[in-house]
Amino acid sequence: MIFEFTTAPGFDFITLFAKQLNVPVRDNVLEIPKHLGEGYVRKVGFGDDFKLTMHRYILKEDLIVKRNPALTPNNIRTIFFYNNGEDLEVKFKGGNKPSSPKKDSSILLSTNDLRTEIRFPAGNIIQYVVVGITANRLRSVLSIERPNSTIQTITAENVSFLFFESLDPEMQLLLKNVVSVDMNNSLNNFYVQIKVLELMYLVFSKLSLRENTAIKSINSSDAEKLLAIRNVVLNDLSTPPVLHELAIIALMSETKLKQLFKQTFGDTIYNYYQKARMQEAAFLLKQAKHSVAKVGYQLGFTNLSHFSRLFAKQYGITPKKFSQTL
Repeated sequence: MIFEFTTAPGFDFITLFAKQLNVPVRDNVLEIPKHLGEGYVRKVGFGDDFKLTMHRYILKEDLIVKRNPALTPNNIRTIFFYNNGEDLEVKFKGGNKPSSPKKDSSILLSTNDLRTEIRFPAGNIIQYVVVGITANRLRSVLSIERPNSTIQTITAENVSFLFFESLDPEMQLLLKNVVSVDMNNSLNNFYVQIKVLELMYLVFSKLSLRENTAIKSINSSDAEKLLAIRNVVLNDLSTPPVLHELAIIALMSETKLKQLFKQTFGDTIYNYYQKARMQEAAFLLKQAKHSVAKVGYQLGFTNLSHFSRLFAKQYGITPKKFSQTL
């Protein structure tokens, strides 16, 4: 099933989605029809300039959601939270799967002028939250006296941006609480607002730590290329990325690729690769219960001492001790 839309002033995702599914929206809730699966999409508003859509369902067929670029500039910022507990794939049109076998767990912040495509596989519990907030309201919520360049860009007018951040365990728990709330309690709208603001606080705390450097505007073509490069980096964690080869794939200069990648994902290509490599190592030690040697060699290390040092640098514990604490 494909759901395609274009954002515009007054856009309401749940109304258009309900129309495609041919189901009613009651009390701002869309119940997934039984022949398609089970669950719901819920809309919550904290004013005309701050809205939330919560998705919690399991589908019998894949769902592909395509967002076309906004026809006219607007000041809506989209913050998309999705959890690695679900088999969720996010890509920009033309990109490939960015997720590793452990699924993906990320936060995406963007303007609505970027073309995006999101695929939700059938048979998996989908839980995610989309926040739509104006730049003005966001500036008021944050109330930061001296924001860095990343936050300045997100809260500015007439800009185009794409930023990714990781969703840590604290955020994952908050997200689970938000999508599981029983909205029949009259105070739970207030509760959801508090929890969403807490999520946003944690996200912007991360973003505030980024380097205070000049931010380049990004377009849909750049976004597609960056997602493709991210996929290449993550698809084979046993082989270090080669900048020259990546630049050829992206049809960018090495300088532009390095700058846009770090700007979007918050780290250099090589550091991003190494962190993903250690995350994969932790997954293999914890979930697959592989030995330290097997994990090290599988991830391309010929020197297991080097592997142990890198793992300890990221997790504060050696892989051997990590495996013993499971």
